[in-house]
Amino acid sequence: MKGRPPAPGKMKGVWPIPGDLRRTVPEKGKPGSFMEDRSDRRHCGVDLYAPVGSKVVSIDDGLVLEVGTFTEGEVVPYWKETFYVIVEEDGGRFVKYAELETVEVRVGERVRSGQRLGRVGSVLDPEKIDDDSPAYIRRLQEEGNVSMLHLEMYSSRPEPSDLYRGGNWFGAGEPRGLIDPTRLLAAISKR
Repeated sequence: MKGRPPAPGKMKGVWPIPGDLRRTVPEKGKPGSFMEDRSDRRHCGVDLYAPVGSKVVSIDDGLVLEVGTFTEGEVVPYWKETFYVIVEEDGGRFVKYAELETVEVRVGERVRSGQRLGRVGSVLDPEKIDDDSPAYIRRLQEEGNVSMLHLEMYSSRPEPSDLYRGGNWFGAGEPRGLIDPTRLLAAISKR
């Protein structure tokens, strides 16, 4: 079916952070996992923790559809400014690479599997995290996980919504077309 992750045996693609030798995909219910319950919101992707500046590459061949600002300190005080790239893969999936420090591609550009899209950013400002910050944010700081690639997958182009902010869904259900990337990433991580 178009947009669905292919069976693991038929997958191509590369790990999106080539320098990440751990290649760890968060387990269901764990911090950074797909649809993790964050009390007042659900996490729409997976977080792949990596040092700031780590290279982020396209999993598969595709077309850059969108580039923009993902998080801003003006919206949430403990956030830093980060960016995102949406790639429509040749196989029909839409992949959002987010929480980037830099973006190195342009809208309309064709990218190949393994081509650099940008670099991992630090989404959290530790100096602005306090007792009023959500528990999962305080936990990320305590564990030293303030920089990451936030990765989402969709079967159709992601649509703007007042219920979506910073990779989280603040409503019942989930965004239209959202796909769990865990299985795909787990298969790629073993290569």
